[in-house]
Amino acid sequence: MSDWSRVKLHVVTGKGGTGKSTVAASLALALARAGTNVLLCEVEGRQGIARMFDVDPLPYEERRLTTGLPEESGRKGVVHALHIDAESALLEYLAMYYRLGRAGKALDKFGVVEFATTIAPGVRDVLLTGKVYEAVQRNTRNRGAQEYDAVVLDAPPTGRITQFLNVSNELAGLAKVGPIKQQSDTMMQLFRSPRTAVHLVTLLEEMPVQETADAIEEVREVDIPVGGVVVNQVRPQDLTTEELAAARAGTLDRDAIAGDLSGAGLEPDDALVDGLLSEARNHADRRALEDSQRERIAALDVPAYELPRLAGGVDLGGLYELASTMREQGLA
Repeated sequence: MSDWSRVKLHVVTGKGGTGKSTVAASLALALARAGTNVLLCEVEGRQGIARMFDVDPLPYEERRLTTGLPEESGRKGVVHALHIDAESALLEYLAMYYRLGRAGKALDKFGVVEFATTIAPGVRDVLLTGKVYEAVQRNTRNRGAQEYDAVVLDAPPTGRITQFLNVSNELAGLAKVGPIKQQSDTMMQLFRSPRTAVHLVTLLEEMPVQETADAIEEVREVDIPVGGVVVNQVRPQDLTTEELAAARAGTLDRDAIAGDLSGAGLEPDDALVDGLLSEARNHADRRALEDSQRERIAALDVPAYELPRLAGGVDLGGLYELASTMREQGLA
């Protein structure tokens, strides 16, 4: 079991459709132990946190969101939330470091802020990650702000995660000196330290697993620590190895299946039995594919965790269920 106690910044990424936002939210709940404060951040402008927790759209402001899982003592930690957008982050940056309070708002009014972050995507990423950095490592410029024991970032997808985190490289052609360059270098010290871990979310499918493997290689190339691989939406495994082999070979006992149907009060006609046998064969083929992808994940040489597919969909109760599974498996 890996020890994540040194990690303060948990970056969660994954291919679109794998459920990375769900995993990030569940991880925040799992990390919020008794007496701790956790911040859950998002940077993609989708208001995913608000939808998952069924609250009003979040402003650019840290808000208490909910409590984490209870400890044996019954005590819980607290989860806060922050929706980060580049324009608000730039205005805050100008106010904190250049004291451009009203002037900064005037720039925003005339569209200068949006123009600056649009023509220089590298600057946008620095602003977004810079706010995350500031939440992890509070300084005297933000006096009285909440201190957090852990920060969970619902980050961009795997195809963009290295570019997003490797802010020094993105700014190489834009700012070689000055406060922005200095800030990006300081941020990289955190991102490359043991206090950061990039967790990757995947499904037991070929494309997400391949994209996860590629992202792990890219993240390691820029010396950013890789955390764990979270296999999401895992199907229940109710059939034995022998039963799966028989289903794939088409040798399941028809009479036994018909007998089970009769015992359940159903009429076991040929069409129903044939349909069940076909479903069993498809399920067995699917399980074989999933097992092959599970082997590929094991070969990545990183800790792996599995979260179940929630039959009722993902709601707040489901997030707590996933958080509990994370704790049981040692991710939090």
